[in-house]
Amino acid sequence: MPRRPAAAAAAAAAPDSSASSSSPARLSLISRHLAPDYPINTPYTVERLPNTIDTSLLPKTQTRKLSTSKAANMSSQPPHPTLLIPGPIEFDDAVLSSMSHYRCIFCPLLLESFPVHGGESHVGPAFVATFGETLSMLRKLFQTTDPAAQPFVISGSGTLGWDLVAANLVEPGEDVLVLGTGYFSDGFADCFGVYGANVTELKAPVGSRPQLPEIEKALSEKKYKIITVTHVDTSTGVVSELEKLSELVRRVSPDTLLIVDGVCSVACEEIAFDAWKLDGVVTASQKAIGCPAGLSISMFSGRAIEVLQSRKVAPGSYFGSMKKWLPIMQNYENKKPSYFATPSPQLIHALHTALTQILSRPLSERFALHKAASDRIKKAVADLGLKQLAANPDDQAHGMTAIYLPESVTQAAILPNLAKKGVVFAGGIHKEVATKYIRFGHMGVSVLDPKRGDVDRAIKALQDGLSECGYQKA
Repeated sequence: MPRRPAAAAAAAAAPDSSASSSSPARLSLISRHLAPDYPINTPYTVERLPNTIDTSLLPKTQTRKLSTSKAANMSSQPPHPTLLIPGPIEFDDAVLSSMSHYRCIFCPLLLESFPVHGGESHVGPAFVATFGETLSMLRKLFQTTDPAAQPFVISGSGTLGWDLVAANLVEPGEDVLVLGTGYFSDGFADCFGVYGANVTELKAPVGSRPQLPEIEKALSEKKYKIITVTHVDTSTGVVSELEKLSELVRRVSPDTLLIVDGVCSVACEEIAFDAWKLDGVVTASQKAIGCPAGLSISMFSGRAIEVLQSRKVAPGSYFGSMKKWLPIMQNYENKKPSYFATPSPQLIHALHTALTQILSRPLSERFALHKAASDRIKKAVADLGLKQLAANPDDQAHGMTAIYLPESVTQAAILPNLAKKGVVFAGGIHKEVATKYIRFGHMGVSVLDPKRGDVDRAIKALQDGLSECGYQKA
């Protein structure tokens, strides 16, 4: 049975009438509109109806370029500006295609089976197996073999990870120490306050991080239930060192849980969950993991799970209750159907594909490629005479770069200029310097697939865009 675009199938099913109140005319226009995005015989097509529609409107070309660059790979994605913000990032075709999940059904009329698009039961055996494999792969990504540790994948954004920590691992009135490196560490501190924790925020100047001696002093003065660190603060491009911080916490305050906000670091910065004795890492799907937004992803240690189980009062969140989610995640990982709230099968399939790609090569190689790209970008920034918010090289993240603009160039001028050149950067969001800088995200497929030319195109666009805005290096 021939495969045809969904819009074409819908048009074929519509009654043939020219009356203004009927739908074929409108469906024909929809077909014309969607045809370039859904050519025949792509993963986006459907096998349902006989080939009764006039296919002369459909495109003859079966592939499209991801960008206008001659170096770019052929892709099933429509042409679009290259998204180089610190998340969401560009996605690999296979990841996007896996969201249009195929399942095999049997057609008694044709006495044959064929794949179709369609919904999928979140407790069906095929999805349960996929979800279980996804959770197991997360253990490898976080580098943990501890059976007491537990991964969680819940529908939501990275911010949901804050709620999981604040609602479940801290009880009202308990003390929390937040290491402040920018906008997102401030947000984590606010979240703890919502759930009644006593929050102390140890803030660093813009573009830097709290230093170990001052952290040791704070831990020595008060017993904290939790200390949190934003591994990469997306507002500043500052990366925090985890291994030495963990050693310090274990030495000075061994009962304190170390929780990491890894939203902008997981899959581009190394995180050795077991070796560094971390108690929790929260992240999201849409950054270096390379999956569309919509999944809150986290890993918690056995110690953290014990703290959860020993709470004196119930967690202050219903949907975000780890006590409710824990048996669900354990069951799925053991390939058993379970239910508390409905997951997104499409996003889980995409995450499964993304993790399969990530783990197909050594993690050390992935981290090295991100570092190499970051070094090249930061050198290009310096060659332009520009400075980063993170002035100390030891504080500079490998998945993004926060760049101070020249005094003569504004965000309002440079960002649209870059967009016209097919490159999308992000503006600043740190409240103290928000209008003075821009952010360049370089993680995932844009870094790992050099054939795309994303990084080279972005550097050239930045050079030309600054020049066109009147900037010349002194």
